[in-house]
Amino acid sequence: MEPQLLHRVADSVATVTVHHPAKRNAMTAAMWQALPELLDALAADPGVRALVLTGEGATFCAGADISTLRESAEEAQQLAVRAEEALAAFPKPTLAAIRGHCVGGGVQLAAACDLRFAGRSALFGVTPAKLGVVYAASATRRLVALTGPSTAKYLLFSGELIDAARALRTGLVDEVLPEGELDERVSRFTRILASRSLLTQAAAKEFADGRTDRDAHWAAQVRGSGDTAEGVAAFLERRQPRFGWTSATPG
Repeated sequence: MEPQLLHRVADSVATVTVHHPAKRNAMTAAMWQALPELLDALAADPGVRALVLTGEGATFCAGADISTLRESAEEAQQLAVRAEEALAAFPKPTLAAIRGHCVGGGVQLAAACDLRFAGRSALFGVTPAKLGVVYAASATRRLVALTGPSTAKYLLFSGELIDAARALRTGLVDEVLPEGELDERVSRFTRILASRSLLTQAAAKEFADGRTDRDAHWAAQVRGSGDTAEGVAAFLERRQPRFGWTSATPG
């Protein structure tokens, strides 16, 4: 099978899989280019309420396919940044499910997700210093926001790998799971996400990411959505809420 991004939707959760096992799921230029369009389609699908990004087999993503850098390193980085920004802007909760190596562009993708769950044997590295590449400003800022300046500099300056325990301690990942338990935990947690109010999640995502000009927009969405009334009624009636707001809701 050619290197590609695979996707499926089940139980309101979209799973996007980086599939290039011959090169430890390294991202080709075509894969970087395809990701924003795929994300747009999944964002527009009202049946999708959360998204999981993962890698085929035992590796998350070993970064960019280095052979593509021979052609134009600058162009390859621009494609990666566009994909990263599209993932960060996805209007629904996103979660990276990480096993094995998560290196270079792999960290760039994982950091652009809202949450990161990793298997205990996962390894993380940011390796542009090994190639003489200047890591993109957007990716650097996102890494610093997660780990703080010191850990970001350690990773960027050295290109050395860190284990999942250190990634958890420094904020690069949110949960570390024993081997064999990652898929079940991700499935269980994303089912929880899909059952919650997407209105709450979408607004919280913008606010947490620093958006400061949308207070009136979200207040109007709350007034027109009916989600609050449904949530309160469900709580009082001791039943699961049936939230109706989607990102396509007018308002």
